[in-house]
Amino acid sequence: MSIVLLLILSSIMIWILRIFMPVRQLTFVDVSILKEPSDKVKTMKMLDVRDAVDFEQCHVEGSINISLGRLPFVWEKELSSGDSVLILSKSRYQSKKAARILKNHGFHSLYAMNERYCA
Repeated sequence: MSIVLLLILSSIMIWILRIFMPVRQLTFVDVSILKEPSDKVKTMKMLDVRDAVDFEQCHVEGSINISLGRLPFVWEKELSSGDSVLILSKSRYQSKKAARILKNHGFHSLYAMNERYCA
């Protein structure tokens, strides 16, 4: 019984650490870069990982919508590993999760918003 409890506790600890652990290739940027985009921002692909319903209600013009659940399977249709990607999501947790998925597929230039861009 104590082994099972130890396994459960260690799984919970790993899950909590994963939430707060930073992603190496991910840089958080301010939402103001969307208001006055530089040349670097103009060349980035903007990936919105929210659900399609949320995307339809409010989205950044020119962004690509691939929900977080579909991202590991369909990212190749719209992105290549050499792209700089700006991740748009509704939380930092979702941004980190998307960044981990893309990092595992060879992406190196990953950016995410510090805060929500849609209220």
